[in-house]
Amino acid sequence: MSKQVRVRFAPSPTGALHIGGVRTALFNYLFAKKHNGVFYLRIEDTDQTRFVPGAEAYIMEALEWLGISPDETVGKNEKFGPYRQSERKELYKNYADQLINSGWAYYAFDTPEALTSLRNEQESQGKTFIYNHTNREKLDTSLAISTDEVTKRIANGEHYVIRFKTPVNETLQLKDIIRGDVKFETNLLDDKVLFKSDGMPTYHLANIVDDHLMETSHVIRGEEWLPSMPLHILLYRAFGWEAPEFAHLPLILKPNGKGKLSKRDGEIGGFPVFPLDWKELKGFKGDGYLPDALINFLSMIGWNDGTEKEYFSLQELVEAFDLSRVHKAGARFDIEKAKSVNHHYLSNKSDAFLAEIFEPILESKGIKINKDVVIKIMSLIKDRLVLANDIWDLTDFFFHVPTSYDEKASKNWKEETPTLMQELISVLENIEDFTSVNIETIVKDWLTKNEIGMGKVMQPFRLSLVGALKGPHLFDIVEIIGKEETISRIQKAIETL
Repeated sequence: MSKQVRVRFAPSPTGALHIGGVRTALFNYLFAKKHNGVFYLRIEDTDQTRFVPGAEAYIMEALEWLGISPDETVGKNEKFGPYRQSERKELYKNYADQLINSGWAYYAFDTPEALTSLRNEQESQGKTFIYNHTNREKLDTSLAISTDEVTKRIANGEHYVIRFKTPVNETLQLKDIIRGDVKFETNLLDDKVLFKSDGMPTYHLANIVDDHLMETSHVIRGEEWLPSMPLHILLYRAFGWEAPEFAHLPLILKPNGKGKLSKRDGEIGGFPVFPLDWKELKGFKGDGYLPDALINFLSMIGWNDGTEKEYFSLQELVEAFDLSRVHKAGARFDIEKAKSVNHHYLSNKSDAFLAEIFEPILESKGIKINKDVVIKIMSLIKDRLVLANDIWDLTDFFFHVPTSYDEKASKNWKEETPTLMQELISVLENIEDFTSVNIETIVKDWLTKNEIGMGKVMQPFRLSLVGALKGPHLFDIVEIIGKEETISRIQKAIETL
């Protein structure tokens, strides 16, 4: 590529960052790093009515947690700052005026009431009102009144907007990296508002001006912005600027494949659609997903490297990523696949890493235990982990005596079981080397010597210690909780069951 690759993620701080936005950020990051370029974050907060306090910080924190922090953003390497659009407010009016002066835009004084009336009138006739070349010279615009009148009305403080003057009778043949050739008829486009009466630019104007001034080489964004592509290309033409290359990513679809994934889908399905917790809603992090697992999962929604490879580190993704391998069609969001990927990553983490994750949970429950013991416990349960939040449910019996016993499993507690359990206690009391292998050898020798069926003892034994027929190797549990605790739990089970 002839010029430096510079790509951006430009969210609006209107709430939590949706997982679709995270994927857009990820694909921009991967593309930048693949081409030794720059990935920057711009906060597009021109619509102050939708601004949500805390949303900008949330976006920053989410990208940092995922390991895809921008090279440039608010307060960081502000080469083309400010990186918050609201702080660039004074800039955009000059560019809007430039379009007015060059004939690419015009003033429109129509009131909201007048436009509503026009829409209602058209709808009553079974038509749709479009503000464009068919009516712009008949409406309350600078195209229909004299320059002096326009100047006078503006000086009097009359509210106006600046609209783009879309060319007539033109077919735009545009190129999208993912979708190939796309065609638009300018006669079907409306004259979008570029500058609002409150002194703020709309998304369209601010976006184009900032992408140009920040030297954006490629615009990689969601499919929902594809209809805006002709306006944006025309704006570049109007300013006489070279347009960046465009790539529109496929939608992330609902789990059933029908329609765009929404926050509501997550609420109904009981799965996260945000990277981090947001207010009362759980995010992927809060649900127990690892950031590298989430990155891997998201990378495969709408892209693959052409092989059967499933698991990629972030660096491997950078090396393999190519926009030409991004699919055109929407990709279904599969939470079971997300869990499967997370299980893979958790099971491949070190026992010490898992112990570190578990430490705050133990602290919150007031449990103090030797770290080496926690590491040993992690080695026993890691292959069963799907989410990091599962650790407590898979290990709680190591720290607490069972307060109840699984009803179905309790059916294994027969009339002769208490006697056998008392005999087991006697066997355990006489074991000095209380290690898993040695305990297992001695207990099994006792069973064989006395011709006692394995199931008659092993299932009640596990039930006594765990409260259910679950958990890792029985004798590993026995070694970790120790002789005294093991015997105490068996005695409690005898008394209870």
